[in-house]
Amino acid sequence: MQNNVLILDFGSQYTQLIARRVRELNIFCEIKPYNKLPEDLSAYGAVILSGSPYSVRAEDAPHPDLSEIKGKKPLLGVCYGAQYLAHFNGGSVEKSNTREYGRANLTAISGTEPFFYEITDGSQVWMSHADTIKTLPENTTLLASTHDVKNAAFKFDGEDTYCIQFHPEVYHTTQGKQLLENFLIHIAGLKQTWTPDAFVEKTVAELKEKIGSDDKVILGLSGGVDSTVAAVLLHKAIGTHLHCIFVNNGLLRKNEFEDVLEQYKGMGLNVKGVDASARFLDALAGESDPEKKRKIIGRVFIEVFDDEAHLVEDAKWLAQGTIYPDVIESVSATGGPSATIKSHHNVGGLPDFMKLKVVEPLKMLFKDEVRRVGASLDIHPERLGRHPFPGPGLAIRILGDITREKVAILQEVDHIFIQGLRDWGLYDQVWQAGAMLLPVHSVGVMGDERTYEKCVALRAVESTDGMTADWVNLPYEFLQKTSNDIINKVPGVNRVVYDISSKPPATIEWE
Repeated sequence: MQNNVLILDFGSQYTQLIARRVRELNIFCEIKPYNKLPEDLSAYGAVILSGSPYSVRAEDAPHPDLSEIKGKKPLLGVCYGAQYLAHFNGGSVEKSNTREYGRANLTAISGTEPFFYEITDGSQVWMSHADTIKTLPENTTLLASTHDVKNAAFKFDGEDTYCIQFHPEVYHTTQGKQLLENFLIHIAGLKQTWTPDAFVEKTVAELKEKIGSDDKVILGLSGGVDSTVAAVLLHKAIGTHLHCIFVNNGLLRKNEFEDVLEQYKGMGLNVKGVDASARFLDALAGESDPEKKRKIIGRVFIEVFDDEAHLVEDAKWLAQGTIYPDVIESVSATGGPSATIKSHHNVGGLPDFMKLKVVEPLKMLFKDEVRRVGASLDIHPERLGRHPFPGPGLAIRILGDITREKVAILQEVDHIFIQGLRDWGLYDQVWQAGAMLLPVHSVGVMGDERTYEKCVALRAVESTDGMTADWVNLPYEFLQKTSNDIINKVPGVNRVVYDISSKPPATIEWE
C-alpha cells in the first residue's frame, strides 16, 4: 500500500524536522538524497522536496529527475523545493532585494483550496531564503502571499503539486502541522497507521529476518534510553541470542557502572559488565582536541567489543542504540550536502579487522519517538525518563586533556547537580543536564586563604529531540544551594557558573 512519504533532501538544516512533523501525524516517512531516488517508488504515496543552502540559479544546484513523481504523485515543494519547481518549469527565481528571513503572515489565502483547510488568514509562517520566486510558471494558481513575498504558495493546475516558500516544519509556523495534515491526509489520502506498536511489530519482524535464527548479537548497553529500548527490541526478536555488554570506560557518572548493572537485573537480559576504564583513560592521556578524544573513545570502544565478541561463539552482529540525531550530526543522514557538526563514537561503521555486522534498530528515530516505543514495550517509566548522556561520557565534559583526577572531580560535581535536581523535583522538567569542567583556574577566598582553583559550568536544557534546545530557567535558590554544595564538598573547585546558551547557536555539550 502506498502509505509512506518520501522526503528528498537538498541539504537543508530543517529536513529532519519535516520528518518529525510527518511522523507526528502517525505517517511513516523516509529521507533520501535528492540524487539517489529509490528505483521503486511504488511504496510512496506522497513526496516532499526539502529546502537547501543552494540557489536554483547556481550551476551546481541540486537537480533531480522528477519525471516519475511530478504529476504522478502528490508533491510538495518547500522553500528550495518550491523555487526548484518554479524555476525548472518556466517560472523565474531571482535574488531577493531584501533578506527574507524570519516571521511573516499569510494573506490572500485561497479559502476554497483543501491545502489551506482550517488555515486562517494572517497565520504566522517562517521564511528562510535569499532567493525569491518572481514569476510563476504557466498553468499554476497563486494560493497565498505575505507582505513581502507575493508568491508564497501556489499549485500546478490539474495535478496535486503544491509549492510553499515558507517552512511548515518549524515551530514558528504556527499552523504548519495542519498544513502538512491537509496535504498528506486530505489531498494525498494517506492513512495514519504508523504508531509505536506498529513500529515494534515491523522492527521485530525485520530483525528476525535480518539476523536469522542462529547468529548471535552483541549489544553495547549504556544504561540510557536508546540502548535499553534497542536491547528490549532485540530480545523480543532473538531472545537469548542477544548478549548485552556494559562497558565502564572510566568516564561514567559516579557509581554508574554498579548502579546500571543492578538496574538491569530482572529485565530478562543477558548482561555482562566489563571494566575497561584503565584502557580508555590511558588511551586518552595527553589528548585535548575534542574530535580526537571522540575518535579515541570510538576506537577503544570497538577494540573492547572485538575482544568480547571473540568470547561469544557465533557472534555475527554488533547492535547499537544509534538514533537519528547521532547520524545527522555526524554526517548527512542521506549522503547529501549537509555539514558535520561532530562525530559520534557509534556512527560510521566498523573497521575491517572486526568481523561483525552492525544492526541499529533505532537509527531513524528521534529521542521522543524512542521513548514512545519504549512505553509500548512496557519499559519502566523511570528508565525511559532518564536524561540523555553522551556516549563519550565525561570526556567531552572535561575541556582539555583527561586525567583521573579531573574525572573524579567532575563525577562529584555532576552527582551533586543531578541529585539536587531530583531532590528539588526538577529532574523531570529538564531534558538533559550535566556539569562541565573548564580548563581555567580562578582566584577565590576560603576562610582567610586565597585559592586558585577550577571552575565548573552547569548546563540544563529543555528539548524534544536534541536537535534544538533552550536553557532551563532553574530557580535561583536551587542554583545557590547547588553552587554552595559543590564548592564546599568538592576539593579543587572554587567557582560555579550556569550556561544560559540555547541550541543553536551553541550545542548541548561543550565539546
